[in-house]
Amino acid sequence: MYIIPAIDILNGKVVRLREGDYEQATFYDVTLEEMIEKYQSNGTEFIHIIDLNGAKGDFSNQKFLFDIINKTEIKVQYGGGVRSIDKVKELIDSGIHRIIVGTQALTNTDFLPELSKEICGKYKSQDQIVVAIDVLDEVIKYSGWMESSPIKLMDYVDKCLHLGFFRFLCTDIDKDGKLGGAGVELYKKLLEHSPFIKLIASGGISSMDDIEKLQEIKVESCVVGKAIYEGRITIEEIKDWNLKALISF
Repeated sequence: MYIIPAIDILNGKVVRLREGDYEQATFYDVTLEEMIEKYQSNGTEFIHIIDLNGAKGDFSNQKFLFDIINKTEIKVQYGGGVRSIDKVKELIDSGIHRIIVGTQALTNTDFLPELSKEICGKYKSQDQIVVAIDVLDEVIKYSGWMESSPIKLMDYVDKCLHLGFFRFLCTDIDKDGKLGGAGVELYKKLLEHSPFIKLIASGGISSMDDIEKLQEIKVESCVVGKAIYEGRITIEEIKDWNLKALISF
């Protein structure tokens, strides 16, 4: 299992939210460039960047973000405001390693089938799509977690698998930003339902003990954000863990 450090951007600033609430934002006195440099200098090869403005349909951050992302050799898993097939293709062509699709996949019934036709069967591209499932009490949320989907969680997973999408980023909203531990039970349910999905866990991770618990249930990777900024998990610990993960893989 690989640890992916997270950087969330709101109004051009590095930030973490609590339970996805934009009114409960903690801003950090560090720039995106500084965070990327810190991770890169410590051997991190993969980071997770979310444009929180983009998630609400405000694309004022995108030029700023892409100017920085295009200057780094770190692989980026990017999400926030990916609303069209053309945008997915543009991001793939520009070198973004993985693209997260969320709101559009839930609200536009044609989006995933069309994306499947354009992407699936092209192995590299197919592997670059991550379907976001942001969950509160087993209800899928979207649009920056402000809206609820009527689609049942497991039915949605089955639909995505049927269309050829196999990698999911699952955020347990109830845990997110609280540093109270990962949503292990939720991830276990997902993996018991579909053992062969590639699951990326997100939300609530507060210590290396949480990382160990996630490894035990065999998630593919996990996203860690606030625990790094708050000093609960060090960049050196992430570096050591990921080196061992790569060696064992």
